Amino acid sequence: MDLSGIISISGRPGLYKVIAQGKNSIIVESLIDKKRFPAYSSDRISALEDISIYTMEEDKPLKDIYTDILAKIGNSEAPSHKEDITTLQEFLVDILPNYDDERVYPSDIKKLFQWYNQLFKAGVIKQEEKKEEKKAPAKKGTSTSSATAPKKKTSATTKKTAAKKAPAKKAPAKKKETK
Repeated sequence: MDLSGIISISGRPGLYKVIAQGKNSIIVESLIDKKRFPAYSSDRISALEDISIYTMEEDKPLKDIYTDILAKIGNSEAPSHKEDITTLQEFLVDILPNYDDERVYPSDIKKLFQWYNQLFKAGVIKQEEKKEEKKAPAKKGTSTSSATAPKKKTSATTKKTAAKKAPAKKAPAKKKETK
């Protein structure tokens, strides 16, 4: 599961994907309705890959928690964030039994499940599963194409050395003409 490039903007509902970077802003696209707009430096932006949940020992990254949720429920949505908080807390205890209930607020738990369901609907979580399935055949394919890869590298390095030599010969000729 790749959460890089997915952010949350304080004061705006939902999650956003970073599309491009402008001069004083970043261009983001909503995962819900696919609308794009600039997010400025004055906005409070949080990257999902930097967020973690407090536990009694060490903090656990959000990516790991979402992977555990996916393993538990399979290809379906998590409980809705609008359900009773005790239901959500029980579900979280099944996944992360040692989370710090004093520092993890009920609003944090609701946001955890809301974001998971948004990522699931946007296909971010499903896509990672498909990528993992594709990675195994791709590795098999690279072992057969690895014999051809060094040949390409040697021809590319030959072209690079030839290209480096050619401008070096032209540069002294230009200096002689200017003197």
